[in-house]
Amino acid sequence: MPTDRVLYLLGSAAPPVLDLAPVVEQAQADGWSVCLGLTPTAADWLAGDLAGLERLTGHPVRSRHRRPGEPDVWPPATAALLAPATFNTLNSWALGLTSSFVVGFAAEAIGKRIPLVTMPCVNSALLAHPQFEQSIAVLRSAGVRVLLGDDGFVPNTPGQGNPRAYPWNAALAAVRDAII
Repeated sequence: MPTDRVLYLLGSAAPPVLDLAPVVEQAQADGWSVCLGLTPTAADWLAGDLAGLERLTGHPVRSRHRRPGEPDVWPPATAALLAPATFNTLNSWALGLTSSFVVGFAAEAIGKRIPLVTMPCVNSALLAHPQFEQSIAVLRSAGVRVLLGDDGFVPNTPGQGNPRAYPWNAALAAVRDAII
């Protein structure tokens, strides 16, 4: 579906990333053209599905930075959703450590004022780490909508997660709200 609304769906290596096709389809049904970016580990996890995801989105799946002089293969983003966002991804982003394409884009998008929504996927033990709370505060202060708690992802006890219960609908609704 051709559209001028472009959603960058950026995922890191947490179990909900393993079932992205329905999320892409829902975003497309909402009128988005979707470009899918993954951390290197998430891309490795989805290696067998990447060609199908590229057909579904109509765009190459990206998991690495462009080389100098290499053209950008995606249209400009209207909004971005970084989900699922792991402990490592969120902390790297908040600290400005941009070794992955996903985190590099998200960090730069703050300065470009591209509407950003993120939804963590962390367990309660990682949530208790002191850096996590600081990272969430930094991202929120930069204008990123972080869906953590009652309005998004509720962390589980380690080993007790249910990837199918990840609240993708809340994330897509937040993206819609971000551009209104």
